[in-house]
Amino acid sequence: MNLQQELNRPQPFRCLDQEVLLNFLRIGDQLDNRFSRLFREHGLTLSRFNILRSLALAERPLTCGEIGEQMIQVVPAVTSLVDHLCSQELVERNRSTEDRRVVHVAITEKGKQLVKDTMQPLREMEDRMLLQLSQADKQSLLQLLNRTRESISHCDD
Repeated sequence: MNLQQELNRPQPFRCLDQEVLLNFLRIGDQLDNRFSRLFREHGLTLSRFNILRSLALAERPLTCGEIGEQMIQVVPAVTSLVDHLCSQELVERNRSTEDRRVVHVAITEKGKQLVKDTMQPLREMEDRMLLQLSQADKQSLLQLLNRTRESISHCDD
């Protein structure tokens, strides 16, 4: 089913660009809803899980700046997300001994366990989402998405 039918839209889209962009928005909303529901079952949001995942993958403490660079969704308030994770005892902050202005964020054992508990249902959901696409379809889509992200990043230049 195409997007015009899915939305019960009585008129065609203004142009192909509009249809493509609205498809991205619709897919983004569908993904956000599914991921949000999964993470909510584990007491997390997508952004909070993203921080925990980054820390678990790094296997070392990161600064808030480093965490921000690794976020899937750009969020302006990494510090407030870290505050919340600290209050849940999923991460801890430590000031650098060399430079007191630098604060490192480390994942706790409780945080590592939460990431571990969340990964299997996440992998299962990811595996189900693209079942209707062949490997070749996924490769083509990935190339187009990379080019699209690059195009969007240059639209303000």
